[in-house]
Amino acid sequence: MPSGARPARPGVGGAFRGAAGPGCDNGAMNERGPIESWLSDMDGVLVHEGHAIPGAAEFLDALRSSGKPFLVLTNNSIYTRRDLSARLGSLGLRVPAEAIFTSALATAAFLAGQRPEGSAYVIGEAGLTTALHEAGFVLTDLDPDYVVLGETRTYSFSQITRAIRLIEAGARFVATNPDPVGPSMEGSLPATGAVAAMITRATGVAPYFVGKPNPLMMRTALNVVGGHSESTAMVGDRMDTDVVAGVEAGLETILVLSGVTRSDEVERFPYRPSRVLDSIADVVPLVGA
Repeated sequence: MPSGARPARPGVGGAFRGAAGPGCDNGAMNERGPIESWLSDMDGVLVHEGHAIPGAAEFLDALRSSGKPFLVLTNNSIYTRRDLSARLGSLGLRVPAEAIFTSALATAAFLAGQRPEGSAYVIGEAGLTTALHEAGFVLTDLDPDYVVLGETRTYSFSQITRAIRLIEAGARFVATNPDPVGPSMEGSLPATGAVAAMITRATGVAPYFVGKPNPLMMRTALNVVGGHSESTAMVGDRMDTDVVAGVEAGLETILVLSGVTRSDEVERFPYRPSRVLDSIADVVPLVGA
């Protein structure tokens, strides 16, 4: 999750009264029955700045013990899920590759459904190119069906110029996620949303963002785990991506305050999570409920 980012969708329609605070339970989880499948964000929920958040390992252990299907979701499109599994493992968090779902995988699934065996010019890393290859796409810079923008640490002027010219020539513009910045140990880095804004400014064409907060990513994840919206919970640290996507997909939503969103910011949004908890450690008892 981008470090220090401000919520992007505050105050639409006015702030609600009785804002949720840590430990708040809006009652929706009890009304809807037990949670049978789980979706969880990664950065700000399980890990933060290269360290596992206390309670993350216990949460994952509880999920495995319960036998309930789960996915770890991330807007990170740089790494393959195998890479992410290894990175989480190095922090003491056991998450099999098949239990990780990235915005790159969601983008590839979306495009494969829209234009099977299509073609794309891609700005991104292995996580995105691998997902598109496995979905049957041809990667090319010659008259592609799509320009697909993902995250990379090496955005270049020549890549962006090529993307602009291809979009001007008629290529459809798709991006993995709208996050404008990403975290690093040295501070914020420009991310997909910032580069997308540059391309949009030059072409007048806005991208279709597939990742969070698009509820499409949640619905695709539900299909992967075989879950149903009325019996699935989404755990996240951002009101403007994790929670709103969960709400729009009809999921139970649990906001943890270990990442981006602070408790005093929750009331600025017209939608609210089912619960607000301090961290993933407080979610552990809910897994077996």
